[in-house]
Amino acid sequence: MQAAVEVLTIGHSTLSYERFLELLRGASVTAVADVRTSPYSRHFSHFNRSTLRDELREDDIAYVFLGEELGGRPKDARFYCDGVADYEKMARTDEFARGLERIIEGAQKYRIAMMCSEHDPLDCHRCLLVGRALRERGMRVRHILGNGAIIDQGEVEARLLDMAGKNDDDLFDPVEKRLAAAYRDRAMRVAFAERPPSDSQKFAVGE
Repeated sequence: MQAAVEVLTIGHSTLSYERFLELLRGASVTAVADVRTSPYSRHFSHFNRSTLRDELREDDIAYVFLGEELGGRPKDARFYCDGVADYEKMARTDEFARGLERIIEGAQKYRIAMMCSEHDPLDCHRCLLVGRALRERGMRVRHILGNGAIIDQGEVEARLLDMAGKNDDDLFDPVEKRLAAAYRDRAMRVAFAERPPSDSQKFAVGE
């Protein structure tokens, strides 16, 4: 039986470029797929899109920006639920599907790490949205942590069930249903949220 093709993820967080590169090389990564909607960092300019792309190329690692297809901050209001980005709606779009196909096809040639900013995979759409969708398509998804450890999406899902209090076997509530609910609950906690209008904005529109 052929092994599933693997995709990695990584969060740049507050890492130096040197440490980031060390983590990539430690995992034998040959390409970075940037899935940030806004590929810039206010405090860590080495993670700005053009700077990072150029640095990685000098270190023989390919870079591609997929934030438009796989980013976690949708521009269209229909992809929000109570002001929070709705990952399940986003996952059903043609654009998202095209982004996944680019990752899947790219993984045949490169060892890819999808990159976003958050350190913990459970705080990031790269795991809760993109990683979940790739795993459902038969890909093996693993996450590079800041200490160099690499954990599987399955381990993350077990932790997710524990956090949601849904890890006990239940004859009438299969694990797939419990896991879907746990994903939904976590996404509502950590997904991008639109800012509520300020008092001045409310006054301006006559409220």
